[in-house]
Amino acid sequence: MAKSLITCTCLDTQAIDASALAQATGQTVPAPCRALCTSQIDRAAAAIEGGDAIFCCTQESRVFEALAEELDRPAPPVLDLRDRAGWTADEAPTLPKMSALVAEALLPAAPAKTVDVVSEGLCLILGPAEVAVTAAEALKDFLGVTVLLDSPDDIPATRDYDVVVGKLRRAKGALGQFQVVIDALQMVEPGGRGGFALTDPQDGGQSDCDVILDLRGSDPLFPAHEKREGYLRADPSHAPGVQAAILAASHLTGVFEKPLYVRTEPLLCAHSRAEKTGCTRCLDLCPTGAITPDGDHVTVDPMICAGCGACSSACPSGAISYDAPPVDLTMRRVQTLAKAYQDAGGSAPRLLAHDAHGGEMIRLAARFGRGLPADVVPLEISAIGAFGHAEMVAALAAGFASVTVLPGPGADREAINAQIALANAIGGDAVTLLDTPDPDALSDNLFAAEAPAPVENPVRPMGTRRQITRQAARALHPETEALPLPAGAPYGAVLVDTDACTLCLSCVSLCPSGALGDNVDAPQLRFQEDACLQCGLCANICPEDAITLEPRLDLTQTALEQRILNEEEPFACIDCGSLFGVKSTVERITEKLQDHPMFSEEKIRMIQMCDNCRVNAQYHADDNPFQGGERPRVRTTEDYLSKRRDH
Repeated sequence: MAKSLITCTCLDTQAIDASALAQATGQTVPAPCRALCTSQIDRAAAAIEGGDAIFCCTQESRVFEALAEELDRPAPPVLDLRDRAGWTADEAPTLPKMSALVAEALLPAAPAKTVDVVSEGLCLILGPAEVAVTAAEALKDFLGVTVLLDSPDDIPATRDYDVVVGKLRRAKGALGQFQVVIDALQMVEPGGRGGFALTDPQDGGQSDCDVILDLRGSDPLFPAHEKREGYLRADPSHAPGVQAAILAASHLTGVFEKPLYVRTEPLLCAHSRAEKTGCTRCLDLCPTGAITPDGDHVTVDPMICAGCGACSSACPSGAISYDAPPVDLTMRRVQTLAKAYQDAGGSAPRLLAHDAHGGEMIRLAARFGRGLPADVVPLEISAIGAFGHAEMVAALAAGFASVTVLPGPGADREAINAQIALANAIGGDAVTLLDTPDPDALSDNLFAAEAPAPVENPVRPMGTRRQITRQAARALHPETEALPLPAGAPYGAVLVDTDACTLCLSCVSLCPSGALGDNVDAPQLRFQEDACLQCGLCANICPEDAITLEPRLDLTQTALEQRILNEEEPFACIDCGSLFGVKSTVERITEKLQDHPMFSEEKIRMIQMCDNCRVNAQYHADDNPFQGGERPRVRTTEDYLSKRRDH
């Protein structure tokens, strides 16, 4: 069903070609308003009553939401065409970009996945007595407060809140489920005259709380502490910071919705096998420590996960994938933007991937500066770290001439740079990082950059991130057989030193993706490059150190087929002649044991037999391990009666 796009020239500061936009998007586009949010609010009301309108203005979304509530109608969806396309110093046509932004907005949104977090307002305050007690006085009417002090001399003469004395050993958890361990713990004995008495010190005291207010001024209790919900920290010497933390703590009571940022598939994880460590990419990147080893795979604590998305970009197998929104929706957004831009007559668009902070920069650049060039299509990502090499390469293959990544203040630059380096190795140096907080510098950089030629035949592959990357790379390099990749890339080959390899096949048994395999009919080590995750488990387990890894992306069809890395002639059983084992291995063992005093000629012959013949030879040997003693005679009723008569 076609939507009605309600546009506005915003007091004639932008041009809207309604008929051309309707033709390009296939939607209904009435004549644009001039002041939709004020003098023409009646047109907004009529559109809301119609129920199928998209308002192309986000600045005044609050006005439209209030109007919808007054009319007892659902709030209309909004789309920012003005700041992202209409307000620009570029004289080139903006229709292709507007058409692309409309097409993206029409994609169905993924339902949010959340879990309820309950905070009853139990707050633990840490810090010097003069600051912590003041904070407790401010919070005691809003939260259940406990103050942890270092010295009993600092205990205030009040029971309006709880006070304990001790040393914090450790803390873990997040909002609504913090767990703390306190050593030398002493609690107040409320009875008696004079100062409060304390219980005897006790180490290892455990307690739970919902909120931690840390005013110590020392090292934070958690990594990436600013992303730990429920943990508030301020410098005790900075009064405004302390007051802000107190105010924030006072609101942390009730039921909160915690987004579930990632989806996990433990069976795909290549972290470890048989206590040998393989892939640690997500563990190395997680800023909050939400990802921890759990046997052969890793586990993600959703309460600690801050949703940066770096794990999803780096995971070679898809065991962890971003889910807010899902990866496949991000891919569809990228491909939809490219296709709609081209279908509207545009060529060589450039993609600007940014987060919410970048969105605000774009709005400031549009209002007070030059805005974005007409060929730069913005794509807002909730977590810019989740926009990895697969998404970047997919954008280039879909028809974008270049990709620019604009990280916000909290983004992990190191992780993003690693993904850009990998994307450039695959896509051909068309991805750049634009790291600036200045809206004018953003505009100047984009206006000054020259767009390279886009791919001649755009493709829009589907599947996993690995499958999309491979198909996109083949479209970008149709004549190339293999691309060298930087160290640590999740694509590549396994190289085997055939002189050292004994075909023990330990690597086959541990390979988490099935890239390494054997042949039940012959001593062979087989390899399918497309499935290799470059996790390193095979190299770590190899007893002969015969395996090395080569990061690369094989674009030929052979990457999808099994090829033989090493093979040898099988040994023929000296008894029945059937083939088994590896000839060189059997001969080498035989040679080493030839003069061993524990191995007679008969036992050495058994080494040269297949399993069936070896069992048969052992059964007929003098020292047959299967032979038992004489079976005892079964006792009968007559035996028991006879024994009774004898007595």
